Amino acid sequence: NLDKHFRLRLCTWKTFRRDSTNPVVYFEVSADDEPLGHVTMELFLDIVPRTAENFRVLCTGERGYGFKNSIFHRIIPDFICQGGDITKYDGTGGLSIYGDAFEDENFDVKHTGPGLLSMANCGRDTNNSQFFITLKKAEHLDFKHVVFGFVKDGIDVVKKMESFGSPKGIVSKRIMITDCGQI
Repeated sequence: NLDKHFRLRLCTWKTFRRDSTNPVVYFEVSADDEPLGHVTMELFLDIVPRTAENFRVLCTGERGYGFKNSIFHRIIPDFICQGGDITKYDGTGGLSIYGDAFEDENFDVKHTGPGLLSMANCGRDTNNSQFFITLKKAEHLDFKHVVFGFVKDGIDVVKKMESFGSPKGIVSKRIMITDCGQI
């Protein structure tokens, strides 16, 4: 369930952004080759254009590489589902559309609740293709990780993914993005 503050912020975003031209992308997700479902995400192109464009292009695969057939390598219940390592598939790699890494664009959107898309990194200005989806409010990540979108539909699928995680992040099934693109 979304917390009250996050729900209010989403409502505010939707009210003021009815004519939003922000891109909407999707993942088809499986667990050990069994379909889990469809996740639809809106990207904040209007707030973090470079970060949103990086994710959009990796969803479409238009540069010849992207998220298709990559995995969620780290899932910590009540915290995050992390994926996007499109080079080593274990959390030690990644590649952005701008090269190996790119800078933190801004920290305008905070980690106020579940369903937010945020860049995973290994320190300041080290963004690549790795990202995570929040499973709850995570204020300690503010000003360290760039939030660039939110789950519009399919949070139930994200909750199913969460069930295969563990406190140390070890995933009990292979959680894979079997298809992805832009709507």
